[in-house]
Amino acid sequence: MTTFESLGLSPEILKAIQDLGFESPSEVQEQTIPVLLEEPTDMVALAQTGTGKTAAFGFPLIQNIDLNSKKTQGLILSPTRELCMQITNELKQYAKYYQNLNTVAVYGGASITDQAKQIKRGAQIIVATPGRMKDMIQRNIIDISNINICVLDEADEMLNMGFFEDIKEILSHSSDQKNTWLFSATMPKEVSIIAKKFMKNPKEITVGQKNISTKSVSHEYFIVSGRDRYSAVKRVVDANPDIYAVIFCRTKRDTQKVAEKLIEDGYSASALHGDLSQAQRDMVMNSFRKKQIQMLVATDVAARGIDVDDITHVINYQLPDEIETYTHRSGRTGRAGKEGKSLVIVTKSEVRKIKQVEKIIGQKFTQEELPSGDEICKRQLFHLADEIKNTEINSEIDAFIPDLEAQFEDLSKEDIIKKFFSVEFTRFHNYYKNAPKITQHSVDESYSAGGGDYGDETRFFINIGEKDGFNWMSLKDFLKEQLNLDRDGVAKVDVKNTFSFFNVPTNDVEKVQSTFETFKLKGRHVNVEITKDQKSGKSKKFGGDRKRSDRGSRKRFDKSKSSDFKGKKSGGNSVKSSFERRRKKS
Repeated sequence: MTTFESLGLSPEILKAIQDLGFESPSEVQEQTIPVLLEEPTDMVALAQTGTGKTAAFGFPLIQNIDLNSKKTQGLILSPTRELCMQITNELKQYAKYYQNLNTVAVYGGASITDQAKQIKRGAQIIVATPGRMKDMIQRNIIDISNINICVLDEADEMLNMGFFEDIKEILSHSSDQKNTWLFSATMPKEVSIIAKKFMKNPKEITVGQKNISTKSVSHEYFIVSGRDRYSAVKRVVDANPDIYAVIFCRTKRDTQKVAEKLIEDGYSASALHGDLSQAQRDMVMNSFRKKQIQMLVATDVAARGIDVDDITHVINYQLPDEIETYTHRSGRTGRAGKEGKSLVIVTKSEVRKIKQVEKIIGQKFTQEELPSGDEICKRQLFHLADEIKNTEINSEIDAFIPDLEAQFEDLSKEDIIKKFFSVEFTRFHNYYKNAPKITQHSVDESYSAGGGDYGDETRFFINIGEKDGFNWMSLKDFLKEQLNLDRDGVAKVDVKNTFSFFNVPTNDVEKVQSTFETFKLKGRHVNVEITKDQKSGKSKKFGGDRKRSDRGSRKRFDKSKSSDFKGKKSGGNSVKSSFERRRKKS
């Protein structure tokens, strides 16, 4: 077995490793550290989140620093403030036995004056977010012209967040003689461009395969209707009393809505998205790390940089728009050698995306049935029983035992057990006895009725399109708001210049008819028709005899005007988790 001693690390770093309790190097550390210590080189290392990448570049970087110089010699760029702070703290732990080695974090949302003072005192290593780093270079606060090593951590994430131009601008101020170490979970085109432009014959190391998910994470999915997504999440949470999860949503709005509904229903949850101030984000993350929050509902951008080892589940409330992003989501669990689950809630029309994800991560999903109410009640009951059985006895209670025995003397052992556990059991039993039924679908059913694209849906023509300021996403949001449907209640939106097509579940046809019967958009009547054939696009108008092809409709409504539309908000209901009650008691 490979040891840290065999990698060529210094005694100071080995002592710090011992203090941290690391026993043996991870695969990415084993492959990269000897190469980076042997000779100056550029490197591209592909490895999943949670595989020990910070130490993989952190140990060699620290060992390459000249402690006799206070000049900035190493720069690490990371996508988020949270990750920036995390890397800084870890590097300080690794370098605790090095005298006069200063690592400074540079990120937005904090005082630039305070950061400038720290830089002026001497910072051999700077860990920075691209935006703040670019700003400080432009103000001549930081000089990176003499750095020897530049690390691009979570490179794919930085580029996904739109930092491509910022990174190019920052690197243009550095020496051509420096070495660049690029660490990434995936290898999209933009990362390849950075590698070609700023690196010379980089050594490539891939842990596992490109984009492949870690084997410590299992992948499951549930097929429900769009309107049952939240109820499905509730069942998953209730069936796992010790769940400690990140729930991913596509949009800030859905993130806030799901978090609010969970809180209303008594769960310990909070939202993390871009509309929160930095102080609010810090507070949420600190609470989550301390397990004061059981579930963190987050957007992909806001969740970047989350590094918590004990996350049991990742729940995909919706699959991400970019399929590759799923790798980053699932990488939040199954860390530090622990097992985790990545669960996906999908509708019938989204099942094909599961196949796409499987190809990318190199692992198969299993379709699961949501637990029944009886099963949830049983799990909660026996979880409480285990908790009671394993509770350490407080001898301070001995003085009250005679009075307690007197109070229960007329009850049998069986009666006491029944009454004690009924407190927990009755609440869940009553909720799930009256809970609405969730319709679940099989894979075969999802691939039928139009090859899995339409299912039991009806397709419509509508005489608004690109000329009205719509793309497929904004039209989908507009229709969802007008029809009061879940986002996935409107599907297969196809926007043309002056008209569009969309699908809704067949049982919502009357709702579409009544909603748009007299509907006007900026004074112009909006015409909605059922298409006769989903492929040809021929249509018939509601409540009238006129027969017209889509081409005729297109001519009539060429004089469209643009509009913008805003959304609304909704609420949730009922059962509170035992996790929250236990937290309040502690």
